Amino acid sequence: MKTASIITWIALLMVQQASFAQTTVISDIRLIDGNGKLPGKNVDMVIKADRIWAIYLHGSNKFPTDAKMVNMSGKTMIPGLINSHAHLGLLKGPVSSAGNYSEENILRQLKKYEDFGVTQVLSMGSDHDMIAGMRDSSRQGLLPGATIFTAIHGFGALGGGPPSSMIDQVLRPQTAGEAVKMVQQLVPLKPDVLKIWVDDFGGGSPKMQPEIYTAIINEAHKNGIRVAAHVYYLEDARKLVAAGLDIIAHSIRDKEIDDDLLKAMKSKNVIYIPTLSLDEYNFIYAGKPAWLNDPFFQASIEPGLLDTLKSESYIKRLQNDPAREKKMADFRMAVQNLNKIFKAGIKVAMGTDSGAQPVRAQGFSEHLELQLMLEAGLSSLEAITCATRNGAQVLKIDHDYGSLSVGKKADFIILSGNPLENMKLSQSIVSVWRSGFKVSDGPLGK
Repeated sequence: MKTASIITWIALLMVQQASFAQTTVISDIRLIDGNGKLPGKNVDMVIKADRIWAIYLHGSNKFPTDAKMVNMSGKTMIPGLINSHAHLGLLKGPVSSAGNYSEENILRQLKKYEDFGVTQVLSMGSDHDMIAGMRDSSRQGLLPGATIFTAIHGFGALGGGPPSSMIDQVLRPQTAGEAVKMVQQLVPLKPDVLKIWVDDFGGGSPKMQPEIYTAIINEAHKNGIRVAAHVYYLEDARKLVAAGLDIIAHSIRDKEIDDDLLKAMKSKNVIYIPTLSLDEYNFIYAGKPAWLNDPFFQASIEPGLLDTLKSESYIKRLQNDPAREKKMADFRMAVQNLNKIFKAGIKVAMGTDSGAQPVRAQGFSEHLELQLMLEAGLSSLEAITCATRNGAQVLKIDHDYGSLSVGKKADFIILSGNPLENMKLSQSIVSVWRSGFKVSDGPLGK
């Protein structure tokens, strides 16, 4: 982190500490609290220090004369968004590479996420050991930007994905015994989950064998750690759920999910993270989506990428991609399966895999994901709940975050519009607040 940035952040902390006893009232705002309830009449939210102290119907209560009044008439408040599947430190310019991984790059990306209203991110298995210390500082409020959660190093098959040029510290056990030892070596770093890459990446790589992932799952559970899996195939998901998997971290895309697996997932409380935007990114740029020209999107992508995305050579290559129809079919199946999974009462959380590839823009992807959830039949309110309360439950921080009620942390986004009327208005960010203080005017703010 650059010296000037450190000084700025320390100064902000000092101001916050000096103002810690300040009472702030967010006045006359529409509140979408993250618990799935429709907003009622506008409210006045009272914040003391870093927590929500009271919520009143607007105008029904008088406040101390020294309270800081912030009028938000006509605006909407939602909890900070939680990305339950992201990657940190890999992107720099139009390239995703392990060589980009650095503290400075991670901090830059955390700030970008926060500017877009993403207040917590779970980095899924692409990190180096240094992330553990950064994670601890981040959780203590000592780093700017979104709060870090991490799987540290992921597990993959020998000779399989992901490519080491992009993620260079993947653990690749060859036997169940090796898998157990590798989990035990990772435990002292206190990963929030373990990540396993199971599938064959389109048929070009070896799969992780069941005896390996079963050993990882069992040893992780002995140490109180949940396991998330990168999957594609229905039958892999079935075997993983039977083996005790906790989180399916991508959509099932090869076949329609059946009732037997739905029942197994529900009975075992398996969490599903569909990452629909990942699948749409695989083909959408060929059609020159309108949001290519949207400043909100352009603020999220890495420098130098926009010219590539708009170039005729890139668009033509995507249009002529022999796998394009299959990629589009994968997306349609992902949407169909999310509909069935959500209707079955299985917990769904928002994740995007943003940060893994340059085209998966950090910040914009999370808002796109909300819109795509609507294509799967979720309501706007249900999609927001997946991205807030459910995400907090995934990270086991729902006692403080993910919804806005008395006693919880004052972490929220102020929007100029109502996303329940049009989900694209989740992008109308006026400001982002963390622990009772405004930390950003949004990606397009001053």
